[in-house]
Amino acid sequence: MQKFSEQPLVSVIVPTKNSETTIEICLKSIKEQDYENVEIIVVDNYSTDRTRNIAVKYGAKFYWKGPERSAQVNFGAKKARGKYIYRVDSDFVLQPDTIREAVETCERYGYDAIVIHNTSDPSVSFWAKIRKVERDCYKNDELNVAARFWRKTVFSAVGEFDENLVAGDDYDFHNRLVEQGFKIGRIKAQEIHIGEPKTLVEVVRKHYYYGKNIHRFIKKNPEKALWQLSPLRASHVKGFLKFCRDPMLLTGFVIYQVARYAATTMGMILSKF
Repeated sequence: MQKFSEQPLVSVIVPTKNSETTIEICLKSIKEQDYENVEIIVVDNYSTDRTRNIAVKYGAKFYWKGPERSAQVNFGAKKARGKYIYRVDSDFVLQPDTIREAVETCERYGYDAIVIHNTSDPSVSFWAKIRKVERDCYKNDELNVAARFWRKTVFSAVGEFDENLVAGDDYDFHNRLVEQGFKIGRIKAQEIHIGEPKTLVEVVRKHYYYGKNIHRFIKKNPEKALWQLSPLRASHVKGFLKFCRDPMLLTGFVIYQVARYAATTMGMILSKF
C-alpha cells in the first residue's frame, strides 16, 4: 500500500434526513478507512430523529440545510477544506480502501474525478437482490454513471449541483463533467447501498416522488436522458443471464421495472396539474 508523505485532505459530505437507521454504519465505514486525513461534514435536512446525535458522536461537522440533497451537497462543499470532495449518501457503506484508492488514482494519473461503483446489499430484501444484479450491470458503463469523488476546484468549475433537480442531479453533474472535458477515472473499491427497498410499495413511493421532478432533468439533458432513463438499457444484457438462471429474480425484475416506471410516469403526469 502506497503511503503519501503528505496526505491531501478529503472532505466527505454526507447529506441526511431522518437517517438514524443507516448513518451510524455509514460514518463508521468512513472512520475506518485506511486513509487518515479525512473531515466528515454532515448536512442535515432538519431531521426529527437521532441523526444529529449520531453524527456528533462520530466527530462530524454538523449543519442544517434543505430542501433537497443537491442543496445540501453544495452547502457542504462551501464548508469543505479538502483538496478533494467526496459525496457519500447516508445509506452507503464504504469498503476500507475506497478513499485511499480514489486519492491515489487522482494524484498518480491526474484525474479530476473518480467513479466509485456502488452495488446493493442483497441481504436487505428480495428487491435488493434484484437491485444488486441491475446495479452491477452498470459497472464500467460510460453512460449510466455518476462520479461522486472530485477535486474541489473541479466541483466549483463545473458549477456545483443543480438545486432545481431532485431526480437525476448526480447524472446531470456527471454529464457536465464529461461535456467540459474533465478527466474521469475509476477504482476497484466499491460502495455498498444498504438503504434498499424492503417492499414494492417503497419502490413505488420513491419513484413517484422522483417522477414529479424528472421532467427538469429531461429538459436539461434531452439527448442523454433518453438512454439514461430507459427501462431497457444495453448494460442490462450483462445481467440477463443471471436473471434467466433464476426465474424468480427475472419475474421480480419485470415487476420492479413496471412498478417504478409506472410510478415515475404517474408522478410526471400529476406534476403537470
